[in-house]
Amino acid sequence: MRALIVVDVQNDFLPGGPMGVAGGDEIVPVVSRLIGSYPVVVATQDWHPENHGSFAASHQGKEVFSVTELDGLPQVLWPVHCVQGTEGAQLAPELDRARIGKVFPKGERVEVDSYSGFHDNGRRYSTGMGEWLRDRGVEEVAVCGLATDYCVKFTALDAVKDGFRTSVILPACRGVDLKEGDIDRAVEEMRRAGVEIVDRA
Repeated sequence: MRALIVVDVQNDFLPGGPMGVAGGDEIVPVVSRLIGSYPVVVATQDWHPENHGSFAASHQGKEVFSVTELDGLPQVLWPVHCVQGTEGAQLAPELDRARIGKVFPKGERVEVDSYSGFHDNGRRYSTGMGEWLRDRGVEEVAVCGLATDYCVKFTALDAVKDGFRTSVILPACRGVDLKEGDIDRAVEEMRRAGVEIVDRA
């Protein structure tokens, strides 16, 4: 059984949002089309408390995009985004949500960030997504969404670690490229880990 994992296609990650990814809106119709091609579809959703440790605003004197340590792990400090219950945290309204079987929130713990849809960044806590997919006979997952070099990458890497045959559909992804070349490096890292990189949607 195959499943599509739609990663963080949320208002705050679309252009105009505090964490808007360039071209993020362009993938919404592509993702919606893909949703119709898979028997099982899940989505991930950043769902942060307002004082989340990944926010620069939670660290006095720290600047956005600087790097600190959180729960013993390196942490990029982001603008405040995807706060629980806000419009910015909602899935993009243009996304075809009718066939999304379950939405898995992540990043709910103040003390640790969660780029992956499967586990937090330290792989100490599970979202339950892997178990939910296995219960439905899923053995193969395709990953798409935002952003290529962060949450898509870590979701795909965790999918491989958790034993799923994994692909990433690049035309249905956009990246941050905080440092020039980050997207290309992320794609290569995923490829080396055994992720199939799909260039057509």
